Amino acid sequence: MKLRPVLIAAVITLAQSATAEDKILNLYSARHYQTDEALYANFTQQTGIRINRIEGKEDELLERIRNEGLNSPADVFLTVDAARLAKAHELGLFAPLASKLLETRIPAHLRTEDWFSFSTRARVIVYNKASVKPEDVQNYADLANPKLKGKLCSRSGSHPYNLSLMASIIAHQGESKAEELARGMVANFARAPKGGDTDQIKSVAVGECGVTISNTYYVARLLRSTKPEEIKLMEKVGVIWPDQSGNGAHINVSGGGMLRTAPHKEAAVKFLEYLASDQAQRYFADGNNEWPAVDSVKVANPALESLGKFKADKLPVKNLAMYQSKAQIIFDRVGFK
Repeated sequence: MKLRPVLIAAVITLAQSATAEDKILNLYSARHYQTDEALYANFTQQTGIRINRIEGKEDELLERIRNEGLNSPADVFLTVDAARLAKAHELGLFAPLASKLLETRIPAHLRTEDWFSFSTRARVIVYNKASVKPEDVQNYADLANPKLKGKLCSRSGSHPYNLSLMASIIAHQGESKAEELARGMVANFARAPKGGDTDQIKSVAVGECGVTISNTYYVARLLRSTKPEEIKLMEKVGVIWPDQSGNGAHINVSGGGMLRTAPHKEAAVKFLEYLASDQAQRYFADGNNEWPAVDSVKVANPALESLGKFKADKLPVKNLAMYQSKAQIIFDRVGFK
C-alpha cells in the first residue's frame, strides 16, 4: 500500500516531534546565579538536549512539584543547602539513582542514595582587623566568648545557612554544647539579626560590628569586586578558617537529584552526570566562587586561592538535615531570631 504525500509528511512531522521531545530536560532550580547560564548552555551544546528552566524559591518549587503530582513535567530539582535537598528526599520526590560515574566522582560524604552535591561552600569567620584580634576568633565556639560582647553581627537564626552550621555543632558536640554556643552568640550581638551574608561582611568592615560568619562565596565575590568602595571595605577585614585543630570548617553544598516522576529520565541522568564533569565543576568554581565537589578538579580562582588552604569538616551531608529541626528549637529557645 502506498502512502500519500500528505500522510508521509504527517508521519515525518510526528517522528520529528517525538525526537524533539526526547531532547528536552525540564529543570526546576532554586539556584539564582546568572553565571549558571554558561553551565546550562554548555550542556545543550554537548548533548543537544534543550533545558526548560523554572526558577523559584525552594519551598515554592517543592510545593509545586507536590501539587503537580504524577503529571509534573520536572525532571531535575537543584537547590542550595543540604537540609533543603533532604527535605525533597523526605517528601519522596527524588528517585534513587545508581550511577557509577556519580558514585566515583562525588565523595561518599557529599551524596546520598538519591541526591548529589555538585559544589561546596564553607562557613568562615570574618573579623574587623582594627577591633578584633584574629587569635580571639579561631573557632566557632569563640563567637560565644564574652570578649566579643556587642561585636557580633549575624543574619537570621532561621536561615538554613545558620541552621546547618548549628546542626553540625549538634552532630559533633551534642545539644548542650550547641545551645551554649547559641546562647553566647545572642549575648554578643551588636544588633538584631538582619540582612544577608554580604550585609554582615560590610557591617564588619565599617565597624558596625567586629565579627560575623559568612559563606565563602560571598567573601570571594567581594574580593573579586572592581568597585573601589568594596575593594576598600575588604582591606579592613580578615578571614578565619574555623576549627582547624578540630573537625574543620563547616561545609554546606549545592546539589540536586532526579525526580521520581521525571518524564525524561535518560536526559536527567545525563544532566546530573554532566554536573560532575571537570568542565561543569569548573563553572561552579569560576562562576559562583564555589569549590568543586569532585576532589580531582583543580580550579584557578584568585579570590578562592587568596583564602588559602583549609581543613574541611567531613560530616556526611545527610546529617545536617538530621539535626536541623533541633537547631531551630535551640535558636528559638535562646532568642536567636
